[in-house]
Amino acid sequence: MAAELIDELTARTKYWHRLADGRVQCDLCPRACALRDGQRGFCFIRAAQDGEVVLTSYGRASGYCVDPIEKKPLNHFLPGSAVLSFGTAGCNLGCKFCQNWDISKSREWDTLADQASPRLIADAARELDCRSVAFTYNDPVIFHEYAIDVADACRASGVKAVAVTAGYVCAEPRAEFYHHIDAVNVDLKAFDDEFYESVSFAALQPVLETLEYVRHQTSTWLEITTLLIPGLNDSAQEIDQLTDWIRDHLGPDVPLHFTAFHPDWKMLDRPPTPASTLVEAQRIGRANGLRYVYTGNVPTAEGGETRCHECDALLIDRRSYDITSWELAEGGVCPQCGTTCAGVFESQPGTWGSRRLPVRLSDFGR
Repeated sequence: MAAELIDELTARTKYWHRLADGRVQCDLCPRACALRDGQRGFCFIRAAQDGEVVLTSYGRASGYCVDPIEKKPLNHFLPGSAVLSFGTAGCNLGCKFCQNWDISKSREWDTLADQASPRLIADAARELDCRSVAFTYNDPVIFHEYAIDVADACRASGVKAVAVTAGYVCAEPRAEFYHHIDAVNVDLKAFDDEFYESVSFAALQPVLETLEYVRHQTSTWLEITTLLIPGLNDSAQEIDQLTDWIRDHLGPDVPLHFTAFHPDWKMLDRPPTPASTLVEAQRIGRANGLRYVYTGNVPTAEGGETRCHECDALLIDRRSYDITSWELAEGGVCPQCGTTCAGVFESQPGTWGSRRLPVRLSDFGR
């Protein structure tokens, strides 16, 4: 059901309750912000208004861009296809290393420069030959109602819905959200409670619960990304524990992306992640039984390779976001041994390549 609008830029929400002291508590994410009228939550775009919690940014975004799906990153979901990407303002985490901080930490409404209805987004995606629309740049958890309405409009037009999220969400809205989502990349920040508390101002356990929920209780295609930060979450021991957990709790078929940190926002005192760290993390993940482990943000020899886990035949090769070799047979199977490669594949890859195309939705729907 579409969100009930108070006006074209404000939507009523259902995940909140009143407290005995007169405040209202937002129940969307584990942060549980308790607000008096006129106050905004940690995420900035959910606020207390007239005794309820509302979404104050419905229908507005921080910009739209056509990207390769591999940039999300999703390597096993319609490879080579184009995705229409957008976000809003704000975030329900406080990561000191945020590399989209100008959007996720924005407190300026000017950030939300482009206005579009769910129907217009779906129509634009089809006109641009995008196979999917991605909620990204900041976390779709906080614009839950808008994301769901966009996802529904896209599905009605034959366009898939993709989420890029930190997975920091409560159980009831999580179940509702993933009913509408076709693929997701969950950003697993680290495998350490102290890291989550001191660096991201969040908690690890709700993220692990999201990963298990998506993997075992939905049909949503799941991939995971971990950004490795020198001296904070890149030790061999932590990577060993993280990849062991993924294998034991999610299974060996969930693709894992290790990506490189570069100094940004409030974390300018750390060096960039060397390629050797990513290569070692990939080695550990594979040694622990994960079948699809990738590296990103810096080039490595095997960073984008998809190989058959049974016979080691090269199935897909990538350079950056370009597919340079495609050997998958019909149905996503290995042509050498007939083993199925986990994922959502078509008979041939898309041809979007590495292009990045900023668009304004005001140019569509006329």
